[in-house]
Amino acid sequence: MKLICIGRNYTEHIKELENEKPADPVVFLKPDTAILLKKQPFFIPDFSNDVHHEVEVLVKINRVGKYIDRKFAHKYYKEISLGIDFTARDMQSQLKEKGLPWEKSKAFDGSAVVGKWLKVSDFEDVNALSFSLHKNEEIVQKGSTSFMLWKIDELIEYVSKYFTLKIGDIIFTGTPAGVGKVIANDKLKGFIEDKEMFSITVK
Repeated sequence: MKLICIGRNYTEHIKELENEKPADPVVFLKPDTAILLKKQPFFIPDFSNDVHHEVEVLVKINRVGKYIDRKFAHKYYKEISLGIDFTARDMQSQLKEKGLPWEKSKAFDGSAVVGKWLKVSDFEDVNALSFSLHKNEEIVQKGSTSFMLWKIDELIEYVSKYFTLKIGDIIFTGTPAGVGKVIANDKLKGFIEDKEMFSITVK
């Protein structure tokens, strides 16, 4: 099982990090060891002083596929969730400056929060989902899948050109604006519309 992550998929987030708008989706991977175990806190790693939260809608792949046409992409997932792509921003900046891969800053153990799964059929339109991240009861990130540069089916089409998608693979579809630093004792809760998807403590 692999975690396929999409970067720079919301215009306002691109602006806040002063990145260039990409011509194609930015793709990177996290290993399964990045998944934060259920009911466990997130421990800030000792190699970073600036870990950021990035809340994202997740899609779970339910069949094997390669070179998936966009018009058939909806057949490859039945469940969605919400999660966090934790990022060691200080390390990421150093790696980017040197033109090196991001994995150490993005794919470390516990860096991927995966919330509970909901059926796509529970929602009228997965391309118009509102979602949010609350830190210590304050909304710090708020977005809608309607603002994605590349919608879910487009991402599946694009990613499957390069990677065979397998049952259980998870796509992190990108984060909206509002990313920020976490510190010890922060309480993070994620919501899709009014449904609580996860609740974690930072240590």
